[in-house]
Amino acid sequence: MNIPSDLHYTKDHEWVRVDGEEALVGITDYAQGELGDIVFIELPEVGTKVVSGETFGTIEAVKAAADMYSPITGEIIAVNGQLDDSPELINKDPYGEGWILRICISDVKEIETLLSADEYMKLIDESA
Repeated sequence: MNIPSDLHYTKDHEWVRVDGEEALVGITDYAQGELGDIVFIELPEVGTKVVSGETFGTIEAVKAAADMYSPITGEIIAVNGQLDDSPELINKDPYGEGWILRICISDVKEIETLLSADEYMKLIDESA
């Protein structure tokens, strides 16, 4: 299982890559593995305001469907349109081509509330 040390994580298995006042968001390698083959993703509209901990979309796999939760508060400034036709990119490359959305961060201090790679690994180990 791949858990890059340069990312931040949520207890709901989303990852965040911070770039200044923007954040790239996706689901973790662990989450995509648990879901199995992803067949559909419901993406929010660009311009949508999101709040940390609230649902921003749904991801569906052959064996399950799950809500996705915003790791931070802000405004969606981009969504990965490739996922409309190729949702399996999340399975193949969850931290690269399988990114889900980009958020303009409202309060950068919220990043401090997210988990480090080590904390996320401990969370997964405890739930196994």
